[in-house]
Amino acid sequence: MAKKDQTADAREKDREKWMARFQVRLAMQPGVDRAVVLQAVKDVTAHCAETGEHPRTAFGDPDAYAVQAAERLVPADRAARTRRHNGVVDALDSVLKGARDVAGL
Repeated sequence: MAKKDQTADAREKDREKWMARFQVRLAMQPGVDRAVVLQAVKDVTAHCAETGEHPRTAFGDPDAYAVQAAERLVPADRAARTRRHNGVVDALDSVLKGARDVAGL
């Protein structure tokens, strides 16, 4: 009986790790906000509860599925706007870093 419990514990920990990685990777996608993360987690949790499948079995790699979920749940215009904004912020950061390097700060 103890062996069976250990297997169940290991499976549960693996499921939790998959979900944690999925949430982090999803949150990093352009245009993703809290509502999108909550909806995606709800979808995955409901599917796994319904089917008894492990998320990796049902959805594959958490990183790849995060990209797919973001594409499905985030409007394309919002994702594009976020990518443009991030590009501007990155460019400004690069200029400021260069200025600090020149100034010796």
